[in-house]
Amino acid sequence: MNRATQTQKVTLGEAVRDLLYVTAEDCHFCEHGRSVLDELGVTRRELQVDSDEAVALAARGIPLSFLPVLTDGTRVIAFGRFSAKHLRKELGL
Repeated sequence: MNRATQTQKVTLGEAVRDLLYVTAEDCHFCEHGRSVLDELGVTRRELQVDSDEAVALAARGIPLSFLPVLTDGTRVIAFGRFSAKHLRKELGL
């Protein structure tokens, strides 16, 4: 692995730590999404959809209608039934 690739991976790892995962209790898609994110090694902070922070995300225009939602706070990366293939593409994994 060359130095440029190593730098890119470090930067990606820092970006991944800033992801928010919005979920709800008793949500089977949320459980599936958690397992896909864990499989890919994606670090995220989890929020309940009824939390103040999730409400603030919705007020800023992040749609939370189809849970779970993975966002960086400015755009939706994935929602509903997560696909490992889609997440690899979106997150550059």
